[in-house]
Amino acid sequence: MGHALCVCSRGTVIIDNKRYLFIQKLGEGFLLEPHLGRVSAKWEGHPTPHQEISLGLSRVGDDHGPSLTPLAHSGFSYVDLVEGLHDGHFYALKRILCHEQQDREEAQREADRHRLFNHPNILRLVAYCLRERGAKHEAWLLLPFFKRGTLWNEIERLKDKGNFLTEDQILWLLLGICRGLEAIHAKAFLSRDARRDLKPTNILLGDEGQPVLMDLACINVEGSRQALTLQDWAAQRCTISYRAPELFSVQSHCVIDERTDVWSLGCVLYAMMFGEGPYDMVFQKGDSVALAVQNQLSIPQSPRHSSALRQLLASMMTVDPHQRPHIPLLLSQLEALQPPAPGQHTTQI
Repeated sequence: MGHALCVCSRGTVIIDNKRYLFIQKLGEGFLLEPHLGRVSAKWEGHPTPHQEISLGLSRVGDDHGPSLTPLAHSGFSYVDLVEGLHDGHFYALKRILCHEQQDREEAQREADRHRLFNHPNILRLVAYCLRERGAKHEAWLLLPFFKRGTLWNEIERLKDKGNFLTEDQILWLLLGICRGLEAIHAKAFLSRDARRDLKPTNILLGDEGQPVLMDLACINVEGSRQALTLQDWAAQRCTISYRAPELFSVQSHCVIDERTDVWSLGCVLYAMMFGEGPYDMVFQKGDSVALAVQNQLSIPQSPRHSSALRQLLASMMTVDPHQRPHIPLLLSQLEALQPPAPGQHTTQI
């Protein structure tokens, strides 16, 4: 669970015998939209009180992108920016409010899932502990801080300038995301499960622009009760415009596997290509996304994209999950489409 945690004076805490200084935090009752602000200025030293910072950690149901807020309260957790006084590095401290034993167990599972991986495309866990104050509990996850924010931040930054990601950049990002998903699905007890909340706001960008997956939540379906549980879980925790068709009406003993992730990955690919998710406008107009996803997606024509990329997107957005490609096949296709090695640096963002 982690070493003892103490809350010290002058805005510092000790986790695993290391002291961390709070740079920005949210007080109790400070309610904001359930997602994080984007980086709006060059990072230089400590942030000012008004500087927007993206930590890229949130739990969202039906959002479409980050709001312009310094830090955000997601409904059941907070994210604070802290500085390690032992190394001078910045970290994201995710504080999960645990009202019941079930909340504490879920927080522990989240920490355990992060500990499973040492992969460049999956968010690593620096430290974890459970803070107890009387009847109140908070699970604290110390995570790396990504000053570049999320993939959605990058998409919006380019859109503001009238630009889009290039095809080489898209292919490079998609390859990294697929490699992260492959590692997640390779774990024996996760192989039956899908991530189910894959979206641009849940993909961080490292210093070199590499994609890093940060939401490892999963759930399995084996019967009618589990099916209803998954349907409710998806409605609460999966962004509706990135949700696979099979998650709107989950059947008993249905096939919910990595191909559910492939649909969401296709939505991410679409957003990288066109600057918005394929069903964002449907939701914003108040129309039914559940009905819209039952029809084959119409992909806009654009001279920016090759026929190979369009075909890849179409295969991922197939309504029938049995007809979608598995992650290994996607990886082989993406590796074949990557630009030559000498120009590799041009694909970074």
